[in-house]
Amino acid sequence: MTKGLTMQTNNESSVSTRERVGLALAGSDTVSAVDAIGKAESAGVRQIWMTQSTPLPDTLGIFTAAAMKTSSIRMGTAIVPTYPRHPLALAQQALTIADLAPDRLRLGVGPSHRPVMEGVYGLSMESPHEHLREYVAVLRALLWDGKVDFQGKYYTVKSTFPRPPRIPILVSALRENAFHLAGEISDGSLSWVCPPPYLLEKSLPAQRAGAAEVGRSVPPLVAHIPVAFSQDKQAVLAATRQQLGRYGKLPFYVKMFASAGFTIPSSGELPEDLVESLVLSGDDATIAERVRGYLDAGLDEVMLFPITIKDVSAEQVQLMRFIGQL
Repeated sequence: MTKGLTMQTNNESSVSTRERVGLALAGSDTVSAVDAIGKAESAGVRQIWMTQSTPLPDTLGIFTAAAMKTSSIRMGTAIVPTYPRHPLALAQQALTIADLAPDRLRLGVGPSHRPVMEGVYGLSMESPHEHLREYVAVLRALLWDGKVDFQGKYYTVKSTFPRPPRIPILVSALRENAFHLAGEISDGSLSWVCPPPYLLEKSLPAQRAGAAEVGRSVPPLVAHIPVAFSQDKQAVLAATRQQLGRYGKLPFYVKMFASAGFTIPSSGELPEDLVESLVLSGDDATIAERVRGYLDAGLDEVMLFPITIKDVSAEQVQLMRFIGQL
């Protein structure tokens, strides 16, 4: 296991809270994103996460530029969609960053959403879990063993890497079967917009069962948690619905919310009790106490995502400073 991963093991008391709390950043503009990563490092943030959204700039390209301007902050993709990008091509990108910033990259991958893969890319999203299993097998062979000779249903790949960088491979997970798969094949799972009680009560047991089934150590679960620095509950509710409201209209998420005990109305509007379960809000002390509470309860790591109430830039900087002081 790499240095970047061993710092994130399951509930080790020797690992500080700050090492277990990352910042989720948006990457809508390359220059601004690279600048934000530098500011996060200066503020004391130890890990940043960025998703690969379509048609925004390439996240690994942003990380390549950021690697040249930073010295210690770890960078993780949460996530790179698997269907549009061949695993060999992704491994080559990851190798580039590993050469520039050894032990600072964690590669999160996942199938993404059917409306995007089929509606935007025009790709058939068949058997996403089996597709992901093959994808990770190819990545693992290249990034850890330096050689792949794989023949499967979705991929036939034969190649070698002169110097395998041993980059941790994490996978996105939403429902219990996905967390079970993460336990079987990954170096960690990445949740997104999942209520923390659902992660603790259903996701973690499923991930542990998956790891036990194949006789391996349980990988860490990295929980995405939105944060709003406000005590105005109505303002938090309105901002969350505006910024995360699309998830109430995505079938995968609607099913996950139902499994977590929340029924989404036909309008897709996120219910108030769901928002209260999802979002950490209040002053710094209140939010810090709840973050530590979730870590103590069993979440291995969290990535905090800002819910903007008034000012995007100011509240992003506030969250950076908050994490840096944990």
